[in-house]
Amino acid sequence: MKNRILGTTAFAVVAATPFVALAQTAEPAAVASQATATLDEIVVTGSYRRSLEEAVDIKRKTVGFSDSIVATDVANFPEQNLAEALQRIPGVTIERNRGLGQRVNVRGLPSDFTFVSINGLATASGSGGRDVEFDIFASEIIQQVTVQKSPRAADEEGGIAGSVNISTARPFDYAGRRVVGSVEGAYNSISEEIDPKIAFLASDTWGDFGALVSFSTARRTNRTDSESGINFRPMSRFLATSTGARGTQAAAVLLRDAGIAIPNRSDTNVTNRIIFQDKVGDRAYLNTQDQWGGTVSLQYRPSSNFSLAFDAMIGSYDTTEDEYDAAAYSASSRSTLETIHEYDATTLADYGMVVLRDVSYTATQHEMLSKERINETDYQQFGTELNWSGDSWKLHAIAGYSGAEKTLDYANLKHVAYAPSRTRWTAEGGETIQSANPASIDMYNSPSRYLFEAYETTYEEINDDKYAAQIDFTHYLDFSFFPALKSVQVGARYTDKSKERQYGSLNIQGSGAGKVDYVGRPMSQSELTPIGDLVPGGDYSIRDLNWSQVSNDYARRTFRYDGFFTPFNVGDYYEVTEEVLAAYAMADLEFDLGPVPVAVNGGARYIDTSITSSGYHQIQTPTGGTTYTPEPVSSDGSYDKVLPSLNITADLTDSLIFRAAASETLIRPALTDLAYKRTASWNSFRFTDGNPNLKPTYAKQWEAGLEQYLGDGGLLAVSYFWKEIEGVVRQALTGTVPNVTKYNANGSIDGVYTFDVYQPINEPGSYEVSGVELVAVVPFGQFFSPLEGFGINANYTVLDSSLTGSSTLDIPTPPIGLADNTYNVTLFYENDKLQARASYNYKDEYVEAIGYEMYPITREGYGQVDLSASYRVTDSLQLNVEGINVTDEATKGYTMDPSFPTMYEKSGRRINFGLRMEF
Repeated sequence: MKNRILGTTAFAVVAATPFVALAQTAEPAAVASQATATLDEIVVTGSYRRSLEEAVDIKRKTVGFSDSIVATDVANFPEQNLAEALQRIPGVTIERNRGLGQRVNVRGLPSDFTFVSINGLATASGSGGRDVEFDIFASEIIQQVTVQKSPRAADEEGGIAGSVNISTARPFDYAGRRVVGSVEGAYNSISEEIDPKIAFLASDTWGDFGALVSFSTARRTNRTDSESGINFRPMSRFLATSTGARGTQAAAVLLRDAGIAIPNRSDTNVTNRIIFQDKVGDRAYLNTQDQWGGTVSLQYRPSSNFSLAFDAMIGSYDTTEDEYDAAAYSASSRSTLETIHEYDATTLADYGMVVLRDVSYTATQHEMLSKERINETDYQQFGTELNWSGDSWKLHAIAGYSGAEKTLDYANLKHVAYAPSRTRWTAEGGETIQSANPASIDMYNSPSRYLFEAYETTYEEINDDKYAAQIDFTHYLDFSFFPALKSVQVGARYTDKSKERQYGSLNIQGSGAGKVDYVGRPMSQSELTPIGDLVPGGDYSIRDLNWSQVSNDYARRTFRYDGFFTPFNVGDYYEVTEEVLAAYAMADLEFDLGPVPVAVNGGARYIDTSITSSGYHQIQTPTGGTTYTPEPVSSDGSYDKVLPSLNITADLTDSLIFRAAASETLIRPALTDLAYKRTASWNSFRFTDGNPNLKPTYAKQWEAGLEQYLGDGGLLAVSYFWKEIEGVVRQALTGTVPNVTKYNANGSIDGVYTFDVYQPINEPGSYEVSGVELVAVVPFGQFFSPLEGFGINANYTVLDSSLTGSSTLDIPTPPIGLADNTYNVTLFYENDKLQARASYNYKDEYVEAIGYEMYPITREGYGQVDLSASYRVTDSLQLNVEGINVTDEATKGYTMDPSFPTMYEKSGRRINFGLRMEF
């Protein structure tokens, strides 16, 4: 039977069977005692402590390395979404976006190294990559999540870091009728808004039939104040890419104020090592999320040997983000250096770099930006699962569809004021102030100086569809000549994945189509609102600043003329399809090595993958212009591979278990990287092409570990893992395009430049990643009776990697997304009425991006304290209170050295109060 922890109020971090998405029927009696057999239904009585005990028992009986989190039924994940719930699992951390968990990292590796499935089907979320945006999923509709770290041949390939297998609830998971509901209010300390959440689950069985429905809806209003955008910009912006007076003056000021001589302005190896600030921005975000999700499960189970289930999961995640940005763009096309007040030739001297810390500029582009991002995602998944077994065999089959439709509507109202100013780094970010030049302005309080430049709009539609079918057959054996061989399993799987993307952009510059009568209109002629009123919660919290600008509501009402729409550009269209046929075989063995019982699972998986990527391409016209092909042009790619796997468990003593695993696995390239298209980054002077001929990133890996069971649900575990990764996908310079005309937002010509062309490639060579993972589940009462009810559930992962990122200046760079240290600690207490938990989750610093392919940008280490408590008033009524980020931690980042901060961002605390009812 499928392993599920069931009950009333608990959720737990557990180690569970890697066969999480397979049969719910019981195993034949002949093999029920095997170490590889799954467990019968486990009923947990609403106790976090009890659920941990059962989890430890499950871990003890499985082959392979795997950990889980279980919501015993609806409304038991205490975090804002599913991503935040998963951070309690050993080796799992999350990536946050403005205070909200969004993507999952396993063992410190990048999120796109993780494979995600729901009820055995690969999951669509509209991201276009292999990573899944977990924030779209309502956590209350999820029953169990298993992170599988050592694959078997029968498991779908796709995760170098691990595979996240999500399960939704089914009616026969519960003994009879079950009705659970909850209501909750959540308060954000910055926005000062109270958001509602409602969740409901109803399940019942009638003889051989059962039905279950669950539903959750929530609104979240998150405000984030941020001082950010303070990245490095190479002096080649003024020297190598410009001619005439601006370049000449920049070179003269460098010599006069810093003693730096530039004999050859075109030598980018020199000019790219002289750094100034790109942009300094003070920003307030208001992110409003409306989320709902529901599941339906129908199940027919006439006997313990036969089960047929249909599962449906549908939902929607709509978010509107208002960003109000007062920024100073030091690298404007009109500006150059005026005075260098302070420079730093020592901090990054090992790389031959000089950083201009404090500079006055001749014509900074001051910007008031009112940005609006409206993202709407609708997702659905439908699947059916068959489990049928006899005395010596078992048949398992699944088939289903997962799809997501996403639209992204973006607008940016841009007012610009050109004037001299002074920009410098501060302890937490940067600031722009008036310079000594008499033409300088107070950028925050000069609305009449800001002129309308453009109301920029983009619109994107994404369709992400995935189909899958799998069938496998297991035969249980009892050979007298080979008693160790207990079972063999063979199977096949077919998947069909596709992503289609439409994209368009249009700048409004007037009161109607083709008109430019708004250009040069002062911002003071629009309705202006103080920043403390544009977003709820009052004054800007990062710095003692106040400014006024145009609200997004006013901008949409005023500047979008009747009949306006954003047209799609055929040059930005692409479609990628991927078909995979897999076949596998594996066997289970049990035998004794002396006094030590050993269980072995081994096998191999063969995959054959075909890719077709289509898009419109530019062609030259007879008159010298350009147009696009009348029909999409396609490019095909393919690859095949055999992936072996081996898992071993040995019971060294009654309480000490040794585990080992070895396998070869892969992660496929993102569908967006495979797309047959070209996109332009005008400010970076580069084109980015797709590459349909990309191959997967492969990994050879092994792991070994010991688990000491303490009794009374206690566990101490340690494992060492090693991975050799080859074919890492990275962006590489593959060519140039000369004589590209670059335009400003108002339609004027900025200049004619040579653009670099970058493509994703499989980097040659291989790299090693190794690490240690520690897990401790310790109920204190077994050692000291007065501490009965208290305990700790903790895990720690440390990595060591030879994997490096790519810097065109040969700056040593860790791989993007890899953190060396992560740990989670939960202290808990419970009795018959009260449960309380305090958790701390920490992820070490990691490289978030490489600016201009040269400078590693690091997200600082981040730790967060969360609290939760529940009190059972009656058998059917429970009160809950939760605190998320109760210490109000800020998110920080820097470029190359902490003295050059890029971001300081605060999203506040979140306090939840809830009522839970069972009927």
